[in-house]
Amino acid sequence: MQLFKRTKRKRLDELFDEFYNEADYTSNNLEFLVDLVAYFRPDKIEKDKPVSIRPLLDYLNENAVRRYAMAVYLRNVFQNRKFTSILTDSGIIRDAYFIREIRERLGSKILPEQPEPDTLQFLLNQVFYRQNDFEWVQEIALTEINELIVLLDLRTIYDSEEDSQNTAITEIISGISLLIQRISGRALEQDVLIMVPEYEHVQSPFESFEKKLDLIVSKIIQGDRLSISATDPDFQELVQLLQGCHQIINNAFENSAKFGISIRVNQSLLRIRQQLFRIEALLPLLATDSEEDKRDNSIYLAIRLIKYNCRKNNIRRLLLDSTQTIAYEVTQHTARTGEHYITQSKKEYVHMLLTAMGGGLIVGFLCLFKVVLGKAVISDFGHAFLYSLNYAFGFILIYLLGFTLATKQPAMTAATIVKSIENGLNSSADEADRHRSFAILFSHLFRSQFIAFVGNVLIAFPVAMLLIWSLQGLAGFQIVDEAKSEHLMTDLNPIASWAILHAAIAGVFLFLSGIIAGSVSNKIKHKKIYNRIKEHPVLKISLGKESTKKFADWIERKWAGVASNFWFGVFLGSTASIGIFLGLNLDIRHITFAAGNMALGLFGGHFETGWYPIIMGILGIGVIGFVNFIVSFALSLWLALRSRDIPISELKYLFKSVWLYFKYEPLAFFFPLKNS
Repeated sequence: MQLFKRTKRKRLDELFDEFYNEADYTSNNLEFLVDLVAYFRPDKIEKDKPVSIRPLLDYLNENAVRRYAMAVYLRNVFQNRKFTSILTDSGIIRDAYFIREIRERLGSKILPEQPEPDTLQFLLNQVFYRQNDFEWVQEIALTEINELIVLLDLRTIYDSEEDSQNTAITEIISGISLLIQRISGRALEQDVLIMVPEYEHVQSPFESFEKKLDLIVSKIIQGDRLSISATDPDFQELVQLLQGCHQIINNAFENSAKFGISIRVNQSLLRIRQQLFRIEALLPLLATDSEEDKRDNSIYLAIRLIKYNCRKNNIRRLLLDSTQTIAYEVTQHTARTGEHYITQSKKEYVHMLLTAMGGGLIVGFLCLFKVVLGKAVISDFGHAFLYSLNYAFGFILIYLLGFTLATKQPAMTAATIVKSIENGLNSSADEADRHRSFAILFSHLFRSQFIAFVGNVLIAFPVAMLLIWSLQGLAGFQIVDEAKSEHLMTDLNPIASWAILHAAIAGVFLFLSGIIAGSVSNKIKHKKIYNRIKEHPVLKISLGKESTKKFADWIERKWAGVASNFWFGVFLGSTASIGIFLGLNLDIRHITFAAGNMALGLFGGHFETGWYPIIMGILGIGVIGFVNFIVSFALSLWLALRSRDIPISELKYLFKSVWLYFKYEPLAFFFPLKNS
């Protein structure tokens, strides 16, 4: 049974008959306007097929009485409706706190705010209530809208009734004035000023803009046409001052690479930028030089008001705008770190192998420790705590000793890849050279990842085997029995277990650990932690100036990595326990640990498992490694592309060049060759 049936769309003559036959067309009832807009609203918006209001124009041309009635109706509907709040608030961030802003917009989407009935916002909420209404409205031909204005003899925003104190222009002027006042107050706050120290002793362009705006407003009020000429020197200077205001905010965002940036500061700067863009959109409405300008500006304002109101609760745009700068700073750290994970020469290739073998050595111990800790008779929370400590301290040790955990590479190297794409797009080289350079860089990344996998797995397996043999075979400690052995081997089977899903979960955690590293690095920079430690009076007295400086250097260089590895360990160690608590099959699979667990499983089963489990175990290790890599790399690549505003479509051509290079030089993806 169909609960919601689509009502049949009425014909234009039926709409007019229904609302005007009673001859009460002087009312300001919105029902007719709602139905009229619904008549032209397309079911699906197609840019190559814009909406036409030609049927309405033809109908009004043929029916003079209805034309007059509609003109009177529209004047009554729009008369004295205030819209300053749409100009100053709709679609602009209201709060410097990101989560609060998201919550407010979500609430407004579910239960929209309803302004006073005498405001234009109330009218727009009732008539253009769909979020994408402005998209089809702005595609209507200007010639048709102009024809409608002439037919109905509608006033422009520069025309006013003699007894009216409020005009559209006064609303616009009030909006611009309120916006610049808000900007001036926010721009003088300490957390904003700290981002642009170069303007500390310079007169604020916001204040200069405000003063010049007052002069323009005086000219408009004293004139007789409610506008000023676009060639007026004061108006031209006002436009230049606005560009100076934009420059300050642009410099503040650019300085985030030097000073770091917090979410709160980012939101404050973003709010100022949005307000400046709003002023930039409204400023041309103060200048006209012809009657045509007046009509065009009136149409422009109407479409803008519909757009601002439709997008006032847009969450997707908020997320994109609010996270771009933060994402850029986060990926800047991973890009710098990722450069060390890409080998080019044979010497670097061998060094990567050796550091990966060091990582495999420590993971071999971690595998055994986890099995031993699993035998403790404690709660699931207790196991999560012990496993997390085991992983966290192991990963931190790998990091501090300069060893390599292979799957940590994708999250770091993705940003380096995107950085090279950005440099290529900004370079003067032709497209073929740019794409070939990317293909060569990707081959370096792939072989670095390959040799890191090899180094981890080749050492983790024998180390775990040696440890279990020493403790269980020689010392007699029962660590892995036959049941545990079967469990360890089954967990590696990509067909008989959830190994692929669990490997993907580990890939997500690898991505998150890269985010944490970048976030901590950004915070250290923004909070000036280096200087705080270096100049700390107690530390200088107790440790000495030189030791305090070394400690500050260490924190600046290493703390982001320590924090990242700690939380990565916590993620891996607690996932299974959280899954048990939620009743979900959650766990993690990591290629290096999979190799160590296979050694423990084989020894615990007295090497009598048969060929099938061994083959499936080897296959599982390969599949787990691939899923670890592809999930973490894909997520990191998406974030890095997002942070630099590079379209994903660009990757299609780049990876095509990788395929062509692979066919030309396949060994370069596994070994460092002379010409690669």
